[in-house]
Amino acid sequence: MNTKDLLVTTQRNMLGTLKGLLAKAAADERGDGLLQAKLADDMHPLAVQVRFLCNMVGEAIERVAGIDFTSNEDDPTTLAEAQNRIDATLESLARWEELDFAADDAALELDLTNGMVFDMTTSSYARDWSVPQFYFHVMAAYAILRKEGIEIGKADFVPHMFQYIRQPAG
Repeated sequence: MNTKDLLVTTQRNMLGTLKGLLAKAAADERGDGLLQAKLADDMHPLAVQVRFLCNMVGEAIERVAGIDFTSNEDDPTTLAEAQNRIDATLESLARWEELDFAADDAALELDLTNGMVFDMTTSSYARDWSVPQFYFHVMAAYAILRKEGIEIGKADFVPHMFQYIRQPAG
């Protein structure tokens, strides 16, 4: 699997997961208040997880396809706004999928805000940084909602798998 397929497919699938999780949250009586829920005091709330995830898509594509991307610094304040942000991110991803990505073995410098710099390739960046970070924040959103009592399970985390289900013969 090449870098483009790994990034685009993972991002599309897991943004779909996030949309489904937020749809279940919207059915809860606490509604928009769930956006402020956290797992622990030193962790970011659900609203920040959504912002991070939507930004991560553009940030990754910027690094591997050379687009200009500016991260959104505002957290969604309603679940509807969070869903709209995910939809907009999916629309952007569909456009960016048509771009040429750097070769899998192209050099890539990952410069973090804390001053750490990593020398990687496009494929090692996708595999070892971008995808794990993306899953971390989707899992944080999932865990926040589970902690808050939203009835979600593994099937809600991997709904994209149902496209592969084998139908009974017969």
